[in-house]
Amino acid sequence: MGNRKKTAIIVAGGSGSRMQSAIPKQFMDLAGKPVLYHTITAFTQAYPDMEIVLVLPEQHISYANNLLLAFDNVPAITMVWGGETRFHSVKNGLRQVKGDGVVFVHDGVRPLVSSALVRTCYEAALSHGSAIPVIDMKDSIREVDGEQNRAVDRERFRIIQTPQTFLSELILPAFELPYDPLFTDEATVVERLGHPVHLVEGEESNLKITKPLDLVMAKAFLDLRGE
Repeated sequence: MGNRKKTAIIVAGGSGSRMQSAIPKQFMDLAGKPVLYHTITAFTQAYPDMEIVLVLPEQHISYANNLLLAFDNVPAITMVWGGETRFHSVKNGLRQVKGDGVVFVHDGVRPLVSSALVRTCYEAALSHGSAIPVIDMKDSIREVDGEQNRAVDRERFRIIQTPQTFLSELILPAFELPYDPLFTDEATVVERLGHPVHLVEGEESNLKITKPLDLVMAKAFLDLRGE
C-alpha cells in the first residue's frame, strides 16, 4: 500500500446557535486564531502531503476567506459547499477525492485533535480498512424509555470521535447509497455495505466545541500543551 494519497474532509457546518454568538463557532477565536485554523493545522502537521477539503455553508465564504489569512503558508485547501445534512455535506466533500487513498472525515469544531491521532488513524485504516477513534464513558448512564428507565453497563459503550478514517475504496461506494436518516456518522454509512469498522483509542482532549464552556476548556488544553 505504501504512502497513499491523504484527504481530510473537514465538515464545518454549524451555525453557532448554541454559542449565543453571531460568529459561527468554527470561526471563533481560540488562542488568537480561528478554531478551524487549529483543526486544519493538526492534519497538515501530521502529513505535509495532506489535502484539505473544507465543507462549509455558502454564506460563510467571507469567514472562510478571513480564515485563510490566519495562515503564514496556506495549505492545499479546496472549499466546497455543504448540504442539508451531514451525509450530504460529506458526500459533497468526497467528490473531490480522486483515485485510491485514505480519507479522513473530521468535525471542524474539534480543533484539538493531535497529529499523533491523525497518524494512528491513517496506519489503522491501511491495516483494517477503517479507523474510528473512541473513548470510554466515564459517567454512569441510564436508558430512558417513556416512563421507564434503567441503569446500563457503561463498559459496553464508547463515545465516538473523529477523524473517522477509511480507505477510499470503502467510503466512496458507501456514499453512493441513498440517504437514510439512520446514518448518524460515516461509520454507519460504511457499515451499511457490510464492512465492520475498526475502533482506535481516541483522546480526552479531542473535544467538540458546541457551547461557550467548551471554548474555555479548549483554551486550557492548548495552554497545557504550551501552544
